[in-house]
Amino acid sequence: MRIKYTISIVFFVALVIIEKENNIISRVSDKLTLKQTPQTPLQPSGFSHILLKHNGSSTSLGKLDSAFALMKRRLEDYSQHQEAATGGRKHILLLATTRTGSSFVGEFFNQQGDNMFYLFEPLWHVEKMLTLETGGTNATAAVKAYRDVLQRLFLCDFSQLESFIDPLPVDHVTAALFRRESSSSLCEASVCSPFVRGVFERYHCKTRRCGPLNLTMASESCLQKEHRAIKSVRVRQLENLRPLAEDPRLDVKFIQLVRDPRAVLASRMVAFAAKYKNWKQWAMDGEVPIDDDEVRKLKGNCDNIRMSAEIGLSQPPWLRRRYMLVRYEDIARFPMRKATEMYRFTGIPFTAQVKSWILKNTQASKETSGVYSTQKNSSEQGEKWRFTLPFKIAQVVQKVCGPTLKLFGYKFVSSEEMLIDKSISLIEDKVFNFS
Repeated sequence: MRIKYTISIVFFVALVIIEKENNIISRVSDKLTLKQTPQTPLQPSGFSHILLKHNGSSTSLGKLDSAFALMKRRLEDYSQHQEAATGGRKHILLLATTRTGSSFVGEFFNQQGDNMFYLFEPLWHVEKMLTLETGGTNATAAVKAYRDVLQRLFLCDFSQLESFIDPLPVDHVTAALFRRESSSSLCEASVCSPFVRGVFERYHCKTRRCGPLNLTMASESCLQKEHRAIKSVRVRQLENLRPLAEDPRLDVKFIQLVRDPRAVLASRMVAFAAKYKNWKQWAMDGEVPIDDDEVRKLKGNCDNIRMSAEIGLSQPPWLRRRYMLVRYEDIARFPMRKATEMYRFTGIPFTAQVKSWILKNTQASKETSGVYSTQKNSSEQGEKWRFTLPFKIAQVVQKVCGPTLKLFGYKFVSSEEMLIDKSISLIEDKVFNFS
């Protein structure tokens, strides 16, 4: 009797899943703009011939097999519909925080070639405008603005971003786009208006001397590209981006880049000296007040990163096969291997152009490895913080960011000798399941 009851339950669940997938497919079909041969959707009544019976006779295994076969076909149909909806395009969102190596890793996609449209930190404008308007970034407003701007940019629509650029573009033309030169896509001939000497002297695009950016031209260029990638350090919680994953027009893959919080703090103390002057003072001659606002901010940053990763690694249905966690330290040690894994995850061909860039830019000399440089000696980069961050500061990070270090596989240090001993690795060999 228990076997019959179990089969009935499983059969019922199969029917529910089929119905759910049918509804999803119908919604996706409604949004398709591609010219296709009209197909008649399978109506709920299409399942009316498959009924559970509770009059004493058990549900046949044959019917159960048929139900699962039908479910499989519906799932395949859904995949085909989504592929048609996105035109086969992939949308990559590289999520990180400052000083995690995101500019360097973003180049893995920026260097892809003519089939990739890459944007570097477009949300900088949103954060700046919201801060100016409110005297500080309003979390609720920022969440919605970040999400909406990212969604429009993935669809090659710059209009929403344009409203945050200061000064406001005139006739969709701006000379104020943040770090435009960091996007190869915005330096191509198709979007590179003539350079006006003496007026926009500081705006350069690699070796090309470009004038102000025409955002309409940028949009048209974006539409011609096969794939789109965006790098951002301003999204605090992955959960807030769920509407992007559920938008049938997009095929978004989220790559979360993380780094040892101790290394991040050490890097920020150098790159943002004025903002981190308290930490520098504590490092030199004082005890760290554990209840200080700066320490609480550090803890909040660690908690946000960890919670986002926990959501991603738990693989909820909306993130299934859409989330990948990557440690900067692994990229520093094995750049080609990790780049290969990232490209395999996104479903985009790993081109010879990217491979060449990685080989060239992971063996940089000290002269070319500046604070903001994307040229790094990768074998040394991941470890050098150990010789600049005082042990007492490392202890504070371990205290307030302990759960984050544990989740990502970073080992605690118990003494100054252990901290600076290069023979002791502080990185656990850890595999993060995201498939």
